[in-house]
Amino acid sequence: MSIHAIYLEVGEKKTFACSLQWPGWCRSAKTETEAVQALVDTAPRYRSIAQRAGFTFEPGTPAIVERVPGDATTSFGAPAIIVAADRQPSDAATAERGVALLRAAWEIMDEVSAAAQPTLRKGPRGGGRERDEITRHVIEVERVYAHKIGVRQKPFTSDDLIARSALHEEIADVLSKPSDGSALTAGNGWPAAYALRRITWHVIDHIWEIEDRQL
Repeated sequence: MSIHAIYLEVGEKKTFACSLQWPGWCRSAKTETEAVQALVDTAPRYRSIAQRAGFTFEPGTPAIVERVPGDATTSFGAPAIIVAADRQPSDAATAERGVALLRAAWEIMDEVSAAAQPTLRKGPRGGGRERDEITRHVIEVERVYAHKIGVRQKPFTSDDLIARSALHEEIADVLSKPSDGSALTAGNGWPAAYALRRITWHVIDHIWEIEDRQL
C-alpha cells in the first residue's frame, strides 16, 4: 500500500493536517487525530481537483513525516508554517504539476461561484460571507499572497477579469519554475512549495465553503 506523506501544524486552538504530495489539500480540527481524519474524509472532494488537472488521485495511507508548532495564524484558521520539505529543491516537473492543480482549483472556483446562489446559508451563529463577498475575499488575499513570491499588481476590482487573469498568470509563471527551496523574494517571502500549498489551499477552502453553505 502506498504512503501519503503529511505534516501536522499544531496550534493552540487548531491543528492542520496537510499533504506534502498534493498541494492545497489541508484540513484542520481541534486535535491531531481529528485533523488527520478530516483530511482523509475530504479525499473524494480533492479527487475532483486532481482529476480536473489530469492526474490520477490515489493518495494512499497518511504517514506523518513532520510536526511543527503553529502560531496565531494557525489558530485563526490558515496553515501558516513553512516546513522542512518546503526548503528542498524541486524540479520543473514537480513545479508544473503543482501549478496544474492550482489552475484546476481556480477553474472550479469560477464554476462553483457562478452556479451558487448569491445568498448562502448562515453559520451556527448567523455569520458568514455571501457568495460575492467570498469571491472578492479570495482575489484580495491572492494579491497579498502574490507579494510573498515577488508578484505585484495594482489594486483591481473583483469583476476585472483581465486583471485577475494577469495576476493568475504571473503567479503560475513564478511557481512553475524549478526551485532551490529558498524564498522567492527578500524579507518575509515564501519558498515556492509553501506558496503553492497556501495559495491552492485558500482557493479550495472557499470552494468547499460555498458548496457546503448552499441553501
